[in-house]
Amino acid sequence: MKHTLNSIQKQWIEENETDFSDLKALFLNCTLKKSPEVSNTAGLMSLSQQIMKACGVAAKMIRPVDYDIASGVYPDMTEHGWDKDEWPDLQKEILDANILVIGTPIWLGEKSSVANMVIERLYSFSGKQNKKGQYIYYGRAGGCIITGNEDGVKHCSMSILYGLQHIGYTIPPQADAGWIGEVGPGPSYLDENSGGPENDFTNRNTTFMTWNLMHTARMLKDSGGLPAHGNQRSLWP
Repeated sequence: MKHTLNSIQKQWIEENETDFSDLKALFLNCTLKKSPEVSNTAGLMSLSQQIMKACGVAAKMIRPVDYDIASGVYPDMTEHGWDKDEWPDLQKEILDANILVIGTPIWLGEKSSVANMVIERLYSFSGKQNKKGQYIYYGRAGGCIITGNEDGVKHCSMSILYGLQHIGYTIPPQADAGWIGEVGPGPSYLDENSGGPENDFTNRNTTFMTWNLMHTARMLKDSGGLPAHGNQRSLWP
């Protein structure tokens, strides 16, 4: 989806003096819908992606549901009884990104089953270390985007952001954004006359989240990640 950026969003992009062109962002859309079915979560995530691209960030969106991902908490589940596991391929994309944004619809007040699986599989790599002896996800920025037509935006955000920071991601201020329609049966984000793409509160939060992720990733990369003192797993017996 191509969003019509408002005057403030356009102004901030035009006035930006920070070089983000060496940064990469990965958007994991944890919809239950396989491509190319319309995803409302992708619709909102594309706003953040569009702003990042306009600022020079290489921003890519993937649907994990399009992959054959095994359940489990080990890096490669084919070593634990599964015939196939495409998570290691997706993990390479994750580790290549400076920014990770997890998006999910709300079902029964919770993030999707795909989002749960993604968090579990991210966790499966969390024991690995970078060149400084820190946990592998150190030095990366993380955020989340939630959509739905039932309550739960903050609840889902809380769960996802906790998981990301626990495994090593740096969470900037205002690192979540979301949209919900009328609670109960009703229009979804991309439905005609839903009001989602025009919602000022959602657009503002998504814009703030996007810039905070870019600024945080910029600072982390420029400083070589988090200082490697007092947090090196390699030095702990």
